[in-house]
This record gives sequence, C-alpha cells and structure tokens, in this order.
Amino acid sequence: MEREAMEFDVVIVGGGPAGLSAAIRLKQLAQEKDQELMVCVIEKGSEIGAHILSGAVVDPVALNELIPDWKDKGAPLNTPVVDNQHWVLSETGKTEFPHFLMPPLLSNKGMYTLSLGNFSRWLAEQAEALEVEIYPGFAGAEVLYHEDGRVKGVATGDMGISRDGEPKPSHEPGMELHAKYTLFAEGCRGSLTKEVEAKYNLRENSEHQTYGIGIKELWDIEPEKHVPGRVIHTQGWPLGNTVGGGFIYHQENNQVAIGFVVGLDYENPHLSPFDEMQQFKTHPDVKAILEGGRRVAYGARAINEGGLQSVPKPSFPGGAVIGCASGFLNVPRIKGSHNAMKSGMLAAESAFEAIAAGSVGEVELTSYEEGFKSSWIYKDLHRVRNARPSLSKFGIALGTLYSGIDMWLNNVGLGFLFPWTFKHPHVDNKSLKKASECEPIAYPKPDGVITFDKLSSVFLSNTNHEEDQPVHLTLKDDTVPVTINLTDYDGPEQRFCPAGVYEFMGDEGEDKRLQINAQNCVHCKTCDIKDYTQNINWVVPEGGGGPNYPNM
Repeated sequence: MEREAMEFDVVIVGGGPAGLSAAIRLKQLAQEKDQELMVCVIEKGSEIGAHILSGAVVDPVALNELIPDWKDKGAPLNTPVVDNQHWVLSETGKTEFPHFLMPPLLSNKGMYTLSLGNFSRWLAEQAEALEVEIYPGFAGAEVLYHEDGRVKGVATGDMGISRDGEPKPSHEPGMELHAKYTLFAEGCRGSLTKEVEAKYNLRENSEHQTYGIGIKELWDIEPEKHVPGRVIHTQGWPLGNTVGGGFIYHQENNQVAIGFVVGLDYENPHLSPFDEMQQFKTHPDVKAILEGGRRVAYGARAINEGGLQSVPKPSFPGGAVIGCASGFLNVPRIKGSHNAMKSGMLAAESAFEAIAAGSVGEVELTSYEEGFKSSWIYKDLHRVRNARPSLSKFGIALGTLYSGIDMWLNNVGLGFLFPWTFKHPHVDNKSLKKASECEPIAYPKPDGVITFDKLSSVFLSNTNHEEDQPVHLTLKDDTVPVTINLTDYDGPEQRFCPAGVYEFMGDEGEDKRLQINAQNCVHCKTCDIKDYTQNINWVVPEGGGGPNYPNM
C-alpha cells in the first residue's frame, strides 16, 4: 500500500517543551503578520506528556517570553521552590552543604517544581488554541529527502506489522509528512536525530555527547513530612567515585519526586543504575521521608550531560535540531527545559523568517545558530561548560571543588580567569572496563516497601507495546552479546537497562543467548548509548507504545 502524503509549512517531530514551544511561536508570528502557516507536531507517545520524564525544577524564563500571561492561562506551575538543600551523603549520615557557599547561579529562587508531563499537556492546549495540528501516537520512523539532499519531511511508522515483518489484517501504512522545514525535537538520543547528525556531519566542530541515566519515582508521603517547594540534591553515597547523585522534590498534593542520576561514563560493568537508585532510598535520611508513604509511579530516561562543547551544529538543509535532541541541559543546575523551549522559539523565528521570504526549504536556517550564540542559552551553558568534564578529569572530590571555584568566578564576573574549555575524556560506551578488572557489586534484595525490583517498577510506568510487532531494539550482529558483552563484560546490558529488557538465558554449562523483552522498554535510550560495541540500535516501535506517565 502506498503511503499518503500531507503538506505543511513546518513539521515538528516530538511533543515535548521544545517542539510545542516552536509550534506556538510559529503560530504567534503568523498571527502577528496575518499570514497562514500550517504547523504539525507528531508525538510517539499515546498522548502528549506520556513519554515526558524529568525531575523537574523549572526556570520560567522561556515561558515568560513565550506566554507572558501563563499564570492567567492556568499553567501548572503551582509550587514555587521555598527551600534549597544540598546533602553530601555517607553510608549512614549526611553533611548539609551551606547554601550561601553554593555558586549563586545554582540557586532555585524563582523556580517551580512540577510535573513536566503535565506542563507539556498544558503547552499542547495552548498550541491547539492557535490551530497547531497535534498527532499523538504517531512515531517519526523515517527521514525523507529531496533529490538534492535536503530534508523533505518524515514518515510515520506503519501500524499492524507482525513480529516477522508481515502485514497483519489491521495493517495501516505510515503517513508521509512533507514540509518546507522539519524540526527534530525528539529529546535525548533521538533516533532520527542520530541519522541527520551523521548525514550532515553536524558534529564536525563539536565534541561527542556524554550522558547520564535518570531514574525517578513518585511517592505519596505522609502530610506531616511534606514541605511543598522543598528541593534537595545529594551527592556521594552510594556511588563512590562515579558521577551522579540524587534529588528529592516536594511537589503538590503531598507528593515527592525522588530520583537518582548516574553518569553513563561509569567504568564498572557490574554497576546497575536501577539498583543504585534503590540503595539510595535506604539511606537513613532519605528513608525517613518515604516511610509510611506509597510509591505510585516509576520511570527512567537518559539525559545529555555534554554541555556547550557537545552541542552540534543545530541546522541543516531543510530543518533543524532543537531542545534536548541538541543537548541544552545545564548539568550543575540540573535544568534544561528553559533552554529547550528557547531553542524551539529561536528555530521557529528562523523558519518563519525564511518562509515569509518565500523559501520552500532551500535556505538553511543559519540564523537559528546565530540566534543561539547570541542568546541567554549560550551564556547559561558557557559559564558552566567545565563543570561536568572536570569531574571526569580530576575525580569527584577535586572536580567538585574545581567546578565550584569556576562557577563562582563566572558569577562575580571573573570567568575570564578560567578561559579554557575542557574536553570530555572518553565516549561513554568505551569507558567500560572488563569484568575481570572490576569488583562485583552486591546489591541488597528489594524489601517491597522502600526498595523494589525492576518488573514491579515497570508495571508502575504503564508501559505497553503490542507484542506481535517487530522488535524495536535491533542488533547489528546477533553474536556480539554473548561473544563480547557476556564473555568480556559479564553482560552489562542486563544491568544498565532499568526495565529488565535484556536477559541472558541458559543454565550453567549451556550455551547462553540474549533474550530481548522489548515489551518492557520505557524508551530511556540507555542501551543505545552504553552498549560497548554500539551493536544495539534503538528504533521507534509502533506509535503509542512505551510508557504512559500520568504525572511525571
């Protein structure tokens, strides 16, 4: 069956804060100039917000620009930050780092803690009010190109294909979405973004990206323990000399968002980010908050940690990359939504300018890159550019000290004293050492009260995939998982995946094989990043599959 095609001025792949902000800004500009502009947003989740996961503490600076009257329009920013704490953990105790010693740029004054998924749903309402066409449940599966090499648009994935690749009775071919400009807002490690980055060599003048995995739970806690707007960040135990730390955000309705981030440049293949998170919750000061409460949601997502030096060229013939797909996260602030939104707005302004001038895509959106370099996004990332690589360069203790001094100098206008920019020393997947060189890690068994196993956790993510569909976690070489990963690295995929997707099957003395439980996948993208040989390639499943986060 041939695919039908629809024509738009701009197609946006991804319905998160970046993509929706771009859509809203495009329509605002069209209204201001009294022009017709057809804008489409596709989202692989079953609804807007279904795949959005973040802490989240949000800086409203971009929202103030995009929708100045957001309070009157009911934006779900209801819990301002009122208390900011930083704990350095040992196994049994904590040291509270005085807030006045923290670099002021790490202050959360004027910020809000909230569900980023709910915020995205609200942004979608604002976009639809401006007549943006939004299609949830449609996954961008293929980039389309003109004969001259420009991006022409995207095609959504076919529906109703069986596991062996044959059409089922329910088969529906994907739809081609053609546009003058296509904006990729897929979030961290987007599958189509990977393709356009490679095709147009967008990283020619930037460094490789480096990543972390964030694992998050939502808890209903006892009212007397709840302090709306309290924000706690932690470092230290249980990670040792691995980059990462925890967060505890007191949000609305007696809920606490608790999570743990592990840098994916860790060396020990025995490490399990999921189990580090569970162990984190057993710390006496953390456990005291959760006791008597109830876990109500779970999820995981990779995050970009490369910073300014890892931002690729953002435009290419026929489109641009925006938001976390480009890696605009400010790592020490642990905030990226404001930068993602602003990048979407800048790309929208560049695309509108080109279209208004009569371009049908021939003009590359170079003004987007120029706008980025002169915007507050660039300043936000430039002043913290050495924070993350210093941890890898000097180790956690000395790296933290260096980062603090660097950020203080930037804050008081003396950043010119540290004019250099550190490089990231290694690609995340190649940082793994062989299992024989590392100590095994014995994690405590889950108690079912404070700590849990992976399968019960995935259940809370409401993850669902049609079982009879092609496996979206593809292997370039079926032999690699056993001959290399298991033999040399003790099968790290069974630990770095936070959803129990990868299992090595076979009893002692038997030939082992890798089983991929693709239906468990929460779309975190960690396997696509951390797999040592880059043998795993994550591609989109049928639209609507994956987690369904209600309040994350």
